[in-house]
Amino acid sequence: MEFDFTEELKNKISDNILSVKESIREAEALAGRDPGSVTLIGVTKVFPVEYAEAAAVSGLVDLGENRVQELVPKVERFSSLGLDVNWHLIGTLQKNKVKYIIGKTSLIHSVNTVELAEEISKRSLSNNVTTSILLQANVSGEESKHGFAPHELKPAIDKIMDMPAIKLCGLMTMAPIETYEGEAREVFAKTRVIYEDLRSYTGLDSWNVLSMGMSQDYRSAILEGSTHIRIGTAIFGNRAEYKPV
Repeated sequence: MEFDFTEELKNKISDNILSVKESIREAEALAGRDPGSVTLIGVTKVFPVEYAEAAAVSGLVDLGENRVQELVPKVERFSSLGLDVNWHLIGTLQKNKVKYIIGKTSLIHSVNTVELAEEISKRSLSNNVTTSILLQANVSGEESKHGFAPHELKPAIDKIMDMPAIKLCGLMTMAPIETYEGEAREVFAKTRVIYEDLRSYTGLDSWNVLSMGMSQDYRSAILEGSTHIRIGTAIFGNRAEYKPV
């Protein structure tokens, strides 16, 4: 098995993963949650495949990508190496790109329109697979962010629940860059309330994923009930300063 990463890169990423996992355990304990209740997704956006390889070899079993054109070659590379991880698509997904990722993802976090869900359903059905998805909720109300406004979620769910070959698993949200301390946590708290209401509304056993929190705010997200956090910088470094090791 021929990996691309250097020992230096692997050690750096492994140390970062251990540090983040310890921070997660502390936040879980502070929130009174069971250890291991939070899934850590390492986000390799922009970074080349050797960073993802090093993370996987260091024990990270969930990896995320923002763009289809980055996810697909990484999935193929991992397959050739015999590396088995759960791949998450967390960035904006265009309808014309859906066909490239069907059957390749463990979870799509960023379903932001009913039309996108319809395309995923159609492509999944034709490929004889079931695709797990989250609905992206724009709880902060920022125009720059995609997703359903809170009042749009139930009408969307009514339509999506009738679509074949889709498993609806919960919500994803992004907090704003804080303009005051605690702003992100407020958004996470609001999202948790919406998530719990929709759990009752849907009655779905599969409704068990609340994806929120990134490198700058994941501790607040865990305190407000996040089940999946999406961590890039804290594991792989600053993308703006990325230089090959």
